[in-house]
Amino acid sequence: MQAAAFLRHNELYYRDQVADVFEVMLGTGMRRREVLGLHWEDVHFMERKIFVRWTLATIDNNELHLCAPKTKASRNWVSANPRVLAALQRQADHQQSLLPPGAPLRGLVFADVDGAPLHPQYLLDQLRRRQAEAGLPQITIHDLRHTVATIMITSGVSIAIVSKALRHSTIATTINIYGHLLKHAADDAVNALAHAYELAATDLDDWPGFQPRHAA
Repeated sequence: MQAAAFLRHNELYYRDQVADVFEVMLGTGMRRREVLGLHWEDVHFMERKIFVRWTLATIDNNELHLCAPKTKASRNWVSANPRVLAALQRQADHQQSLLPPGAPLRGLVFADVDGAPLHPQYLLDQLRRRQAEAGLPQITIHDLRHTVATIMITSGVSIAIVSKALRHSTIATTINIYGHLLKHAADDAVNALAHAYELAATDLDDWPGFQPRHAA
């Protein structure tokens, strides 16, 4: 609910580039530095995929550098849902309007007017400001990724799929971080099992192969 309220606040009162950054982060689980380092050549609208090729690193909290992701697992494909694709399309339309007709999109997806990357601190400042305006608890940028994982797991998505979506190097990493959420998922699993048995039992009388006998 809080994530939905935050996105709605951005939609109602901002509808800007930063709002689209948050939409992509909360719609994919991508890290801040990955979203800020995203290039148009790695956005594939037709396939509904994003390829994480770059991350934006900060040196001494000031100097910005593009570099490769730290792990092989992080350098991977990310699926994009319709909300994420819409956010990316808004940025594409805006940048296309500033180019000569027919010119291809190049460079960063999220950038200043001069094409330079957005500063990570600016994004953090905007997160704090907009959370306060919406009356929501203060969380960190990285907590947005945790929010994505939590929603997936509590919605019944398997831990293996969550691990793949977050691009963890191993499923053990995902379990170590979010294992405390799996108890409820396990409860749902065994309850579903019992429910399946109960449904099947109601059909046994009509099953020709079922002939119960009393024990001797």
